[in-house]
Amino acid sequence: MAQYWILKSEPTSYSYEQLERDRKTAWDGVKNPLALKHIRTMHSGDEALIYHTGKEKALVGKATIVSEPYPDPAAGDPKLVVVDIQAVKRLEHSVPLAAVKAEKSLADLALVRMGRLSVVPATPAQWKRLLRMAGE
Repeated sequence: MAQYWILKSEPTSYSYEQLERDRKTAWDGVKNPLALKHIRTMHSGDEALIYHTGKEKALVGKATIVSEPYPDPAAGDPKLVVVDIQAVKRLEHSVPLAAVKAEKSLADLALVRMGRLSVVPATPAQWKRLLRMAGE
């Protein structure tokens, strides 16, 4: 059964547009223990929404996890893991964080509750609601 994730990125460091150009990338740079724990539970076929932090603060695109977790080859530390992700499509409408926070059914979403965490899960119901908000 597929799991659903929200992956955060500062667009000046790595944007969804860059992922679209690259088509596929290793989702790296994660050091927070809880975020790494989430990555370790990902599987190929899981779905993700890409969230731009910084000035934008919005969900902007869909991606698919296309690998199992593996040690980050650039880190030299086996505790630091990555997964490969592939761009699927830009969301019809970006979904600002303010709109997510205003939606009562998303009050328990980790994006709202744990704002600084870079990799957070979403339940199937939360995922469906976010996609509806994006015009999907």
